[in-house]
Amino acid sequence: MTSPCGGDILLPAGRALQLFGSKSLWRLASVMSIPAISPDKTRIGWIGTGVMGSSMVGHLIAAGFQATLYNRRQEKAAGLLEKGARWAASPKAVAEASDVVFSIVGFPSDVRDVMLGAQGALAGSRTGSILVDMTTSEPSLAVEIHEAAKAKGVSSIDAPVSGGDIGAKEARLSIMIGGDKAIVDALAPCWNAMGKTIVHQGGPGAGQHTKMVNQILIASGMIGVCEALLYGYKAGLDLPTVLNSVGSGAAGSWSLSNLGPRIMNNNFDPGFYVEHFIKDMGIALAESKRMGLCLPGLALAHQLYLAVKAQGLAKNGTHALQLALAQMAGVDWKNRK
Repeated sequence: MTSPCGGDILLPAGRALQLFGSKSLWRLASVMSIPAISPDKTRIGWIGTGVMGSSMVGHLIAAGFQATLYNRRQEKAAGLLEKGARWAASPKAVAEASDVVFSIVGFPSDVRDVMLGAQGALAGSRTGSILVDMTTSEPSLAVEIHEAAKAKGVSSIDAPVSGGDIGAKEARLSIMIGGDKAIVDALAPCWNAMGKTIVHQGGPGAGQHTKMVNQILIASGMIGVCEALLYGYKAGLDLPTVLNSVGSGAAGSWSLSNLGPRIMNNNFDPGFYVEHFIKDMGIALAESKRMGLCLPGLALAHQLYLAVKAQGLAKNGTHALQLALAQMAGVDWKNRK
């Protein structure tokens, strides 16, 4: 505290507790110890350089941050290493060399391993450092990581993203954030390098719950996109012309505008993997069950995507649902005329 005449007022511990309470005092101490985050002062760690992560950390490097990387396959980080990033042998080693560690991996089991494992980031973190998981994962795991980190004097943020590979490449992701607001605000230089829509949703796990809302919307919407294009094809319409008419009206959506052309061009490369989408829907269904919700549309989408996976398309983009629905209709989509 500062007196009206300047200088610090030092309060005895007991008096401080009377004024602020134990929880408020802990929050005050946490806020006071938050370091300024900037490219010239903050060392960034990054775990997971896949379809999304490679572009995201690339933007941080371009913004001037010094980055230390870890990925299960080092060759997937080759381009980033050429740009000046450093390699670490484990998530723990990444944290030992960093002030803020980001992760974006595949499944909750991967998150648990790279964050809480014996060679995980928390094991290598120092008091005052920050962990940020940007994987779409379980809200309960985000809370667990937060509690484990807090016990060590480390801050933890859950910040899943939406926008796919295009949004990652163009630095216009939507970032949904859960955790302490002061830490979230301090990380603004990092969020701004990667995303366009940056919203603090609440406490630990709130970012992940918001991402579940996002995935539920996409799941049912993707069925509509694929069925509509299949209908248009069977009706003998010119699909690009149809898209021109409906894409800007009430039926328009991000999926229709961005993935519709890919579907028509038989480009099913992943902006987001089918297998990861199945994982996300499974999380949302489990959370819904816990809350006593019945979400039949989500359950249907989950079953349809399991059919996509059964056809050997788990590593394709989510819009590969078109191939499964076309097969059910007896249409050879890839070889259509």
